[in-house]
Amino acid sequence: MTESFRGFLDRLRQAGELVDLHQPVDIRHIATLVDQAETALYFHNVIGYKMPVVSGIIRSRERAIMSMGCETYREIEDKLKNALDHPIPPKMVETSPTREVTLVGDDANLYDLPIPMCSVFDGGPVITAGIVIARDPELGLNSGIYRFLVKEKGLTGIDVVTPNNMRLFADRAFKAGKPLPISISIGNHPFEIMGSGYRAPLGVDEMGIAGGMRGEPVELAQCQTIDLPYIADSEIVIEAEILPTGWTWPEGRFGEFTRLMGGLHWNPLVRVKAISHRKDAVYYALHMPWENTWLAAPTRYAAIRQALRTAGVQVKDINVTLGGCAFWHAVISIKKQAGEGKNALLAALSVMDLKHVVVVDDDIDVFNANDVEWAIATRVQGDRDIMVITEARGKPLDPSLLPMPQGVVPTTAKVGIDATISEGIPKERFERISYAYADTAKIGDYLKGKGDTPGKNGTEADVKALSEKILELIAKLPVYYTDIAEHFKEYDFGTVARALGYLHTTEKLWQDERGKMCVRGSEFAAKLPK
Repeated sequence: MTESFRGFLDRLRQAGELVDLHQPVDIRHIATLVDQAETALYFHNVIGYKMPVVSGIIRSRERAIMSMGCETYREIEDKLKNALDHPIPPKMVETSPTREVTLVGDDANLYDLPIPMCSVFDGGPVITAGIVIARDPELGLNSGIYRFLVKEKGLTGIDVVTPNNMRLFADRAFKAGKPLPISISIGNHPFEIMGSGYRAPLGVDEMGIAGGMRGEPVELAQCQTIDLPYIADSEIVIEAEILPTGWTWPEGRFGEFTRLMGGLHWNPLVRVKAISHRKDAVYYALHMPWENTWLAAPTRYAAIRQALRTAGVQVKDINVTLGGCAFWHAVISIKKQAGEGKNALLAALSVMDLKHVVVVDDDIDVFNANDVEWAIATRVQGDRDIMVITEARGKPLDPSLLPMPQGVVPTTAKVGIDATISEGIPKERFERISYAYADTAKIGDYLKGKGDTPGKNGTEADVKALSEKILELIAKLPVYYTDIAEHFKEYDFGTVARALGYLHTTEKLWQDERGKMCVRGSEFAAKLPK
């Protein structure tokens, strides 16, 4: 899909998913206006700045689907899976429009960029959509999205509190006493945002994943002051270095994907060496938490499905729930074989930062919270079906964790609930109520005046004759009461009930183990438990 960042904005605009605001707007109002809006917003006239701001471009399911060129949300996961299996390496280009204005050294001024604040408790303006590329001498290139809190015109922090490859690169440089060069690309298509946001193993090029999603290589261009590439289609690129200060500078607070305000973080400092941008650059402010959530969730879906595939578990559906912040909770329905409920839990709980997983049978709708809760209520025995794994790798942003000393990676408890029907329990215990004639008797028709044709109201002779016909029917095979009523629908229900009552009084009527009507004493008749 050959589409630029600006091309995507135009497509949103044409679809009525982006609204242009041309009146003067105070930058302090941007975040709250985006939070209230049903569409993405493009602020053409930000007071005190020459550059416009766009935000909210992937802040809904619909816009996330559009961004990936898909028709359904599930297709995003399929596209990501294909990109993981068939990455397309990036290619270098000589230059890009991002080089139209280049400011180096003291001329590079972050205060010229319209970087909004988001929440009441923010520690300052925060770059939220910076795609960072770094290189380790031994481990190669890595891309990711990180936040940069502006401290001075040429100084920020970088929020790398969570254990990941970028933190590893920064820590290795710190221990070597050297700065770590980074490029920060701002104003990029969601393909690059999703690719760089995927938690890939060391040695896997996230820009190759982005290229796989595009169906063509991501174009990179060379920075001017550091030996690193940046994304050539960017609106803005910042060339910088993570200084070897260690995790010693206070930073934050930040609004997190948890929908909560995080606490104070301790992070390294970042020195800006150069800023380049298009002459008519557009600043993109990624709005927390939902712009993060809608493109983060598919990366979890793909990783969970791969883990279950490796475990040999046949999956029907997965729901990485919004209530779990699209990071911590998953409900998984499986086509279960013996023992696979527990195997599915073990596989899923190994994925990323998943914290709580519920596995259900394939008759449960994983997107229906009542259905899932019903499965837990009716199919779970706590001592048998709840699994707790202690001291697994945690995510520092989890507010339920106890405070940890600086530099200590927290551990968490992971919980799995096997809400599948346990082996040895009869499946008929879980037959749901199914109302007779649901396929033909529709309330809408009756509200419009539909009436039913009465059946024959039989005499006593009719009742005895009908009872013989019923006896003949159930002698061949047990039949449910409602099926008998339907089979002899030329009579009204009262006549059928009286005929069955006659068979009961003459002690010819019985039921089988499933509750169907059968002949007393026959091979089908239920026996009283001993």
